[in-house]
Amino acid sequence: MEWVLKKFEELLPAELYAILQLRNEVFVVEQNCVFQDADNKDAGSHHLMGWLDGRLIAYTRLLPPGLAYACCPSIGRVVTAASARGTGTGKLLMEQSIAATEKLYGPVAIRIGAQLYLRHFYASLGFEPSGDTYLEDGIPHIEMTRPGLTK
Repeated sequence: MEWVLKKFEELLPAELYAILQLRNEVFVVEQNCVFQDADNKDAGSHHLMGWLDGRLIAYTRLLPPGLAYACCPSIGRVVTAASARGTGTGKLLMEQSIAATEKLYGPVAIRIGAQLYLRHFYASLGFEPSGDTYLEDGIPHIEMTRPGLTK
């Protein structure tokens, strides 16, 4: 798998199309969730793409402090293609995302809004619940934070 990290303005049109297509395949069609994916946060974020055989199969959006949470950076829009599930790609995607976030912003805390059913997956990567459960676009979520090495 080839991992590519780019700022929004560095994305090629074909890369942006692949990102939007994968996010829509999973979040809108597969999860049957009508929501505003274009939320004005993409332009200020970095985008981590996992390519295999010319196909985007894994993706996250890395948000700087202040864009999603005032305190710290965030990892969002975590998505893997259906064909890549059960292969360890999701864990590898999050490990790559954590490493890229720490490279960009230092060893600080990382906060996420996790779908509730994935809380144990994120806990295995060092994330701890840091808020109550809430509904986002009709799907139960929980805020989780991965403590950083600095205070």
